[in-house]
Amino acid sequence: MSMQQTPVVQEHAEQRDETPSIRIASLHDLAQFQICVDLQVAVWGYSEGDVIPRRVFLLADRIGGQVLGAFDGEKIVGFAMGLPGYRNGQPYLHSHMLAVLPEYRNLGLGRRLKLAQRDDALARGFELMEWTFDPLEIKNAHLNIARLGAISRRYKPDFYGPSSSPLQGGLPTDRLYAEWWLRSPRVTRILNETGPEQQTQAISEEVIVPHELYQWKQAEATRNLASARQLANREALQSAFSRGLAIVGYRRESNGDGHFLLGTIDSAEIAPNVADILP
Repeated sequence: MSMQQTPVVQEHAEQRDETPSIRIASLHDLAQFQICVDLQVAVWGYSEGDVIPRRVFLLADRIGGQVLGAFDGEKIVGFAMGLPGYRNGQPYLHSHMLAVLPEYRNLGLGRRLKLAQRDDALARGFELMEWTFDPLEIKNAHLNIARLGAISRRYKPDFYGPSSSPLQGGLPTDRLYAEWWLRSPRVTRILNETGPEQQTQAISEEVIVPHELYQWKQAEATRNLASARQLANREALQSAFSRGLAIVGYRRESNGDGHFLLGTIDSAEIAPNVADILP
């Protein structure tokens, strides 16, 4: 999740799982990768300078990464692309980008693509997947933390530098890192839940993302409100991480506000050696 994981509003805005007719399959040829390039423009409105070219998709496929497509019949309506990584003695897959066409959002496709990535990663012996996501995107954060079971303990201000996507609203491209420990009791439990997610870890702090942010950052007159909230949340999350806390839960209110829930990492819930793998 990682590059711009913004419009899942896209990717990760899953309201229903209503896509039985859509199949997920690996992509391998340049024509398919070109469709992934075109999808980036359709989803994020990128300029040419920000689009990931098809040769990078080809490279990901050739070096042990992933390029997965969501097919409605023969039409590719979404994709996920990941690259292999290695950090602090831990091999992992980095999910660099995930996109779903606007007319196919809110149908569970983002979650299905992530689960397909997980299946493939586990089949190849990976224990960890990572990606980055925008801390101001409430639906994405809810999917990543509450519905997939990722945790987060790293924050990078302006990760990508200036973005040509109008969805960014001219704000710095701040990103949280999601850590998805694929075989962990936490992830297994959350993926098997059929009702509302159950928060099992003690929460010591919360950071709020008001739902009005979507409107604030799109209008020049209110962009200062979005910028101020981004800065305040950046400082709050960085402070919490520096004190050993991690994002271990996420709550959405009935009015649409999002709440990052911070607590101490429970290694028995996540991975036996998670504390030894430095952020």
